Amino acid sequence: MGHVAANKDSLIKRVKRIAGQIQAVEKALESDADCAKTLHLVAATRGAINGLMEEIIEEHARAHVADPSLSAQARNKGVEELLEAIRRYSK
Repeated sequence: MGHVAANKDSLIKRVKRIAGQIQAVEKALESDADCAKTLHLVAATRGAINGLMEEIIEEHARAHVADPSLSAQARNKGVEELLEAIRRYSK
């Protein structure tokens, strides 16, 4: 997964921000915060996770599906991996 490693620092920063958002949701629940505020925090967290997922999907598609230098077998494997990740994510 070398293509992700090239963008590793950026991805790790995003994950750390998401972790902070999850902690904010936890604190809101623990402190009985207003439900509208809690919903806003959860929606923001979901958006951040969706953005992370989209970025990794795009990287995977470019490196393991669309790269013309790959064999047909390697591209088919890349497609299957991508579809499996999307199926799991959409459940």
